[in-house]
Amino acid sequence: MKDILIMGIETSCDETSVSIVKNGREILSNITDTQISIHEKFGGVVPEIASRNHVEAISNVTKKALEVTNIDFDEIDAIACTYGPGLVGALLVGVSYAKALSYSLDKPLIGVNHLKGHIAANYITHKDLKPPFLCMMMSGGNTQIIYVKSYYEFEIIGKTRDDAIGEAFDKVARVIGLGYPGGPKIDKLANDGTPGNIILPQTHLDNLDFSFSGIKTAVINLYHKNPDINKADLAINFENTISDVLVKNISKATKMTNVKTVALAGGVSANSHIRRKFDEFAQKEDITIYYPELKLCTDNGAMIASAGYYEYINGKRDGLTLNAIPNLKVDEN
Repeated sequence: MKDILIMGIETSCDETSVSIVKNGREILSNITDTQISIHEKFGGVVPEIASRNHVEAISNVTKKALEVTNIDFDEIDAIACTYGPGLVGALLVGVSYAKALSYSLDKPLIGVNHLKGHIAANYITHKDLKPPFLCMMMSGGNTQIIYVKSYYEFEIIGKTRDDAIGEAFDKVARVIGLGYPGGPKIDKLANDGTPGNIILPQTHLDNLDFSFSGIKTAVINLYHKNPDINKADLAINFENTISDVLVKNISKATKMTNVKTVALAGGVSANSHIRRKFDEFAQKEDITIYYPELKLCTDNGAMIASAGYYEYINGKRDGLTLNAIPNLKVDEN
């Protein structure tokens, strides 16, 4: 059987990334140009600056992705690109570039849902993983429990009603003076904290939905009232409280669906304390847990190429009318 090579292009936020993946599971190249240092001084991603930097970087990143594999465009079977969700200007850079490649090379074009890409990152790390399974999606813009019924069927069974988990991390980090990006900085600081000496509120809803605005506000108010509070203690108790809410909901989801396999996905899945809590949960309740290797948790072209592979073999093809959809949902095509 002929190997299928997919080029994946990711420009949904502040990472310009191009990858070539074989048969949806093997990375041949994965080149990423990050803008973290550019946006750090602004305390968050500035959409216009992100778009401009994507334009400047994307051709060179694509060239490097081909060079390191010694593969040329003729050997690529299809061009996959993120078309949503994300920042509309940033998305349009990748979509426009992919459409130009598709047209000039006469290669199939496949628009990929960014969230499906995060899920597919697990397929690269874990060659044995296959649907059905539950996915705990945790990123800057999304917090969802997704029932992955097949490579092509996705059902949202729980979601945040206010802040996404990544937003909560970034806002707390900004208020206590850690800066951007907030998640990794809180995670590192938490290693020096004492758990249990600060009690923070947990919001538990009747269904599988989440709410993080309460804990975010509680941390901010606590810090404003007591600016001399130990930041490390605040960080570890914030992380543990957030993790408890995530685990309780995913536990309910496994019982509701009778699915005993759980995958973590999204940038926040790199958080060491959250991973530890999920490992403890998996051992206690006899659940199999998966998460991507750290370099595949953040936005990257390899996850888009992997998701694009499964769309490709399922027959999906997009035309030159493909457009960016900044609010695209995981259960939408």
